[in-house]
Amino acid sequence: MQLHDVWFVLIAFLWTGYFFLEGFDFGIGVLTKLLARDRQEKRVLINTIGPVWDGNEVWLISAAGATFAAFPEWYATLFSGFYLPLLLILICLILRGVAFEYRVKRPEERWQRNWEHTIFWTSLLPAALWGVIFGNLVHGVKIDAHKEYVGSLLDLLNPYAILGGLVTLTLFTFHGAVFASLKTVGDIRERARRMAAVLGPIAAVAAVGFLGWTQADKGDSTSLVAMIVAVVALVAALGANRLGREGWAFAFSGLTVVATVTMLFLTLFPNVMPSTLNESWNLTVSNAASSPYTLKIMTWGAGFAAPLVMLYQGWTYWVFRKRIGTQHIAEAH
Repeated sequence: MQLHDVWFVLIAFLWTGYFFLEGFDFGIGVLTKLLARDRQEKRVLINTIGPVWDGNEVWLISAAGATFAAFPEWYATLFSGFYLPLLLILICLILRGVAFEYRVKRPEERWQRNWEHTIFWTSLLPAALWGVIFGNLVHGVKIDAHKEYVGSLLDLLNPYAILGGLVTLTLFTFHGAVFASLKTVGDIRERARRMAAVLGPIAAVAAVGFLGWTQADKGDSTSLVAMIVAVVALVAALGANRLGREGWAFAFSGLTVVATVTMLFLTLFPNVMPSTLNESWNLTVSNAASSPYTLKIMTWGAGFAAPLVMLYQGWTYWVFRKRIGTQHIAEAH
């Protein structure tokens, strides 16, 4: 395996970690409207991710930075061709962080309600848009001989990509509902379990359709294994949720996310952005990569920094592992 192959795997790992962690993060944001009955319960849900949501986004920054350094051609074509959906995601992430911090800075009803609307929409839109973007990455886009995207915004809104957006939205919301049941106590915990029981089958139908389409179009034996793992894990998550085993339910819902993203990268390799105009114009791990010397230096740096970041983030989750409920909210703001 050459260094550009190693970095493709590392970037796939970073994106997988991001979707595993930010997936339930986005799901909690969506559930502030679907699950919470009042402002106090909204505070409970937001507090479940309060200590970790910004750390989860480190995985996105790392994935984008690694792509820029290891595969500059991939980065340039991706961020220029998909600049509108990526810009919308960036705006959502900025506003979402501001909403978390500023929502309780003033006691006025209108102030807090507007920021709560912001949290909901800036969680829902990225959750769907990431599926659209990765759906297009796997499906292929209009790339010419100069490695430039020559399609339009409407070209990105094809049926396969839209289905991908529906999958990530429903799967992340289900993942968030399972996380909410794991991290809360009292009535909201029971309602989170019931919400997960409703969302799970919806996510399963969308995921089976999307993954089946992916397998039929671009899959092989390894991607088939990943697809089977994703489907079995989702069924297991529903079963564990039904039995009230929140820890196992969260582990299996997370495995569903991991297996789904893994399947997409398996079907993508050795391409990083396929061209629908001419296969010889595909961006691949070899023609889009940096020089071997650059990749070598990056490998040494990543080997030192990545374990430290993962250990620190794991320690954060351990420190804030306890459940919370409305009784832990001293005063509703």
